[in-house]
Amino acid sequence: MSSKLWGGRFTKSAEEWVDEFGASISFDQELVQEDIQGSLAHVTMLKQCGILPEEDADQIISGLKSLQGKAEKGELTFKVEMEDIHLNLESMLINEIGPVGGKLHTGRSRNDQVATDLHLYMRNQTNVILQLIHDLQEAILGQAKKNVETLIPGYTHLQRAQPISFAHHLMAYFWMLERDKERFSESYKRINISPLGAGALAGTTFPIDRALSAELLGFEGIYENSLDAVSDRDFAIEFMSNSATMMMHLSRFSEEIILWSSQEFQFVELDDAFSTGSSIMPQKKNPDMAELIRGKTGRVYGNLTGLLTVLKGLPLAYNKDMQEDKEGVFDTVKTIVGSLKIFAGMISTMKVKKDIMEKATRNDFSNATELADYLAAKGMPFRKAHEVVGKLVLHCVQNGCYLVDLSIEQFQEASELFDHDIFDALDPYEAVKRRNSAGGTGFAQVQLAIEKAEKLVNK
Repeated sequence: MSSKLWGGRFTKSAEEWVDEFGASISFDQELVQEDIQGSLAHVTMLKQCGILPEEDADQIISGLKSLQGKAEKGELTFKVEMEDIHLNLESMLINEIGPVGGKLHTGRSRNDQVATDLHLYMRNQTNVILQLIHDLQEAILGQAKKNVETLIPGYTHLQRAQPISFAHHLMAYFWMLERDKERFSESYKRINISPLGAGALAGTTFPIDRALSAELLGFEGIYENSLDAVSDRDFAIEFMSNSATMMMHLSRFSEEIILWSSQEFQFVELDDAFSTGSSIMPQKKNPDMAELIRGKTGRVYGNLTGLLTVLKGLPLAYNKDMQEDKEGVFDTVKTIVGSLKIFAGMISTMKVKKDIMEKATRNDFSNATELADYLAAKGMPFRKAHEVVGKLVLHCVQNGCYLVDLSIEQFQEASELFDHDIFDALDPYEAVKRRNSAGGTGFAQVQLAIEKAEKLVNK
């Protein structure tokens, strides 16, 4: 006969290695507090509905609170033969208070229990993640406010394109993170619903009150269909999709920080706390934390793909395949929480080398568009202006000089529309300052964007 809590119809037990393969306790013990929280709400509901005698319910509640305290102190020992967090805790409860502990499972299944645990866990973690995104946005704002008039080359195709405000560049990531925050916030309502009471798949014959259980757990409502309640993992997929998008943003930011901190760029220097050295080359200061975040993005992508693949062919309702949902969720949470914390520290302590950045905007042709705009503003069709300036750039390339090195006579030879004020137009600072279209890199626009962003993070 099987020794399992569910082993009544079995005549023998599985071998130890089979138990180990099927068990989830090695990872779902992460849900210990959520499982106890869900059980406390369930037994409270059973008591208020008169399904369990008050004395039994109170004894179970006392036992669960005792386990809760031990869990907080790390005093619980989990066993593989008990398979998962649910059976481990139920077994512990029975050991704690006697056979009455076996009444806890009245009117529920592990199927709705684990779904409830996952909803609670993801609700808690979503709140943590929203705060960490907020913290990173504040770090970005802190650097942006100090660098409104700091110039940096703007790039397309990783080729210098036009000079921009460094604050403007940083704020692009602020707004990406704001969209990430919106996505997590919007998905919260699909996390914050209760599957508890759905049973294995068909509900229960006991006169339970699912709305009461949901209220006790702080959920906004219940699943309207018991099959959907136990088989739905859309909320987990959405969470991991949001996480993958956010990690893509952090990875792009990491790539730029890695480039900026290289000897070739030297635009920024990362704090020692977010860098490492080489075991063989004493001079090295490597941007390892940024590289790790860039690399860990692949883990989050993989977790999302993994869960989508697990679910794609599953019939309703619960299947053992769904045990594979949790490790990817836990790993995703761990990865993005760590990445956000690291990033906030990395950005807030980053040293910006303003002089090197500004020098880079002067020794190139990123002011070429200013010449074309100058001519267009004087009536020349932009396409013609583009051609005129292109020929001037070619002349400079062939003669080893830049546009600012040309004389007024050389400019006027290219077009009589050029006047002495062309040299003001070529100045990178003036070029950036003038770009005051909404959302542009002009200093006044950047300052407005910072003020708007501050209102968002402070509300």
